[in-house]
Amino acid sequence: MSDTRNVSYHVESGVAVITVDNPPVNALAPGMREGIVDGLERAGADPAVKAVVLIGSGKNFIAGADIRQFGKARQINTSVSTAVLDACEKPVIAAMQGYVLGAGLEHALACHYRIATPDAKLGLPEVSIGVIPAGGGTQRLTRLIGPKAAVEMISSGRHVSAVEALSMGLVMQIVSQENLLASAISYAKDVAPARPLPRVRDMTDQIAYADQHPEAWEAAKKAALSKARNVKAPHCAVACVEAALTGSFEDGLALEQRLFSELEGSDEARALRYAFFAEREAKKIPGAPASYKAEGVRSAAIVGAGTMGAGIAICFADVRVPVKVLEVTQEALDRGMKRIHDTYAVRVRRGSLTQEEMNERLTYVQPVLRYEDIGDADVVVEAVFERIDLKENVFTKLDAVMKEGALLLTNSSAIDINTMAAVTRRPQDVAGAHFFAPANVMKLCEVVRGDQSSIETILRATKLGRDLGKVSVVAGSCDGFAANRSRAPLVTEMMLMLEEGVLPQQVDKVMVGFGYPMGPFAVSDLSGLDVSYDTRKRRAAADPTYRKLHVPDRMVEMGRKGQKNGAGWYRYNEGDRTPHPDEEVSKIIRDVGRELGVPQREFSDDEILNRLLFASVNEACKILEDGKAYRASDIDVMWLYGFGFPRHRGGLMYWADSIGAQKIFEQVSVWHEQYGKRWKPSQLLAQIAEVGGSLREAQAPNLS
Repeated sequence: MSDTRNVSYHVESGVAVITVDNPPVNALAPGMREGIVDGLERAGADPAVKAVVLIGSGKNFIAGADIRQFGKARQINTSVSTAVLDACEKPVIAAMQGYVLGAGLEHALACHYRIATPDAKLGLPEVSIGVIPAGGGTQRLTRLIGPKAAVEMISSGRHVSAVEALSMGLVMQIVSQENLLASAISYAKDVAPARPLPRVRDMTDQIAYADQHPEAWEAAKKAALSKARNVKAPHCAVACVEAALTGSFEDGLALEQRLFSELEGSDEARALRYAFFAEREAKKIPGAPASYKAEGVRSAAIVGAGTMGAGIAICFADVRVPVKVLEVTQEALDRGMKRIHDTYAVRVRRGSLTQEEMNERLTYVQPVLRYEDIGDADVVVEAVFERIDLKENVFTKLDAVMKEGALLLTNSSAIDINTMAAVTRRPQDVAGAHFFAPANVMKLCEVVRGDQSSIETILRATKLGRDLGKVSVVAGSCDGFAANRSRAPLVTEMMLMLEEGVLPQQVDKVMVGFGYPMGPFAVSDLSGLDVSYDTRKRRAAADPTYRKLHVPDRMVEMGRKGQKNGAGWYRYNEGDRTPHPDEEVSKIIRDVGRELGVPQREFSDDEILNRLLFASVNEACKILEDGKAYRASDIDVMWLYGFGFPRHRGGLMYWADSIGAQKIFEQVSVWHEQYGKRWKPSQLLAQIAEVGGSLREAQAPNLS
């Protein structure tokens, strides 16, 4: 066996085996496409070789191109190596396992036959980084599985399982993982004499679908574009699929490559690539021992069966981890179990879960009333009401019953982790696991390190978040931690702008136009105005300098609580969640402004956007100064997954770089003079502005 650029070649029983070997996921690094081509040429020139198998080493086939090479010159691109595969005069079998993504699936589509193991995940996820396939993927997939299935896969970037791929005709056979190579060689020997070779590029059976089912095809296109607001790549994907239906393979490939080239260097694609790497970077924990590998949990417990506790329990049940849910009364426990049941029932009604799957997952949730019943769990998550005395009481009891080495986590969204750790004899095992509501939907898990949290505890907590399907990001313990602390100024400014005469619908229009799925006032109506009202009352009682937010307080005191009672920042008709601007809200805003003596004025869209986001950029810089986040990019990940920040903008700090630190600092300084101490510029912001540095590359002091 000889190795050439992470691609090896050997012959076994008359079958050439080309193995891609670039751990951990066999991404196509420079030279690897050339290595595949070299192997195909060797096989073609050897009369003893009757067929070829393309396989990946380890647990994966090929997980796509190396994203770090985007925008850089390559000797050959994927369209060249796939063309060589396609043109090979001897049958080529793709033996697939694990990840078969992007350029990996494009190479498989160019093979004549495809077999897979049950764990294979196939997809063309390029839209998630702002581009489309460029190696013939849009053209071959459409011809193989039809335009309806192809446009859905390509425009969404969705992965399909081996079983689904088999039903679509994307895979010919599913084989055992242990015998993949042997099965592939056997399959290759069986098909070696068959002619003509089944080249996907020449297939025409699926091309007539759009003409035969015009309404279904139009519906498929509409569905594909329904989630493509503010981004170009899904539109380009649809155009390429349509080209596969109406023109030659060569013309479709030329369009695919032209659109890819246009997208690759776009602002959208750059931002999406940044977000991809920021998420990877967030996994790196300073001080983590290279040799330490955190173990997964086998059992869990939740203290508190309210909305958050029930949602977190569902997260465990969804990944088949047995979880005990503890409440102090049978009535509260019954309510919590009903929440869990009802949440699953909604999934069944929507078709995302079968009744059998719901019943199976509910078996993983066990209700209990005694702390002694949860002592053997590997992890316990406290999810009671946000009151320090309650949480201290819970952690005192947990300390008494939990087994040695158990993770003791709090879902607190703001309370100092050290307060809870201090009442235990094992502060090293205590950390925060701040899930965002609804916990079973939102992907962010903010892992909060206390002063005495061990590095092993933080590593175990971040792995737990990932095992639950979340994106784990580490923050330090302070009021609001990093995520909510960085967003709090945005909320403050949007409420204070009301006193100056801005209307909720104007703010929401600006933020939706920026790319948010919902405006912040519509979100406030969804979660309930009374929730934040209670929090403000507690803060005001504890802090005499706390700035009262008069308009939202007045709204709640007048009975406007949001969607739950049909009246919040907007008016809602019964049975309808569509927000309608309400003149009564406009009157409240005018009345409060007049009572406070605040001059009323007009706001431009740019001022609204900048005042909201500059406030949070300034606070994010202060968080980094305080060492409560490792990196600016970590804060960006929090905003992407915790607050729905538009991904095509990269993240809060990435977007801030598009404005420039100098411009932001100057405007923050103006507002500091106008509005006072809440706008005091961060020292870090001032430093970056002075030297012309990058906000998105900022780090906490002494970060190694």
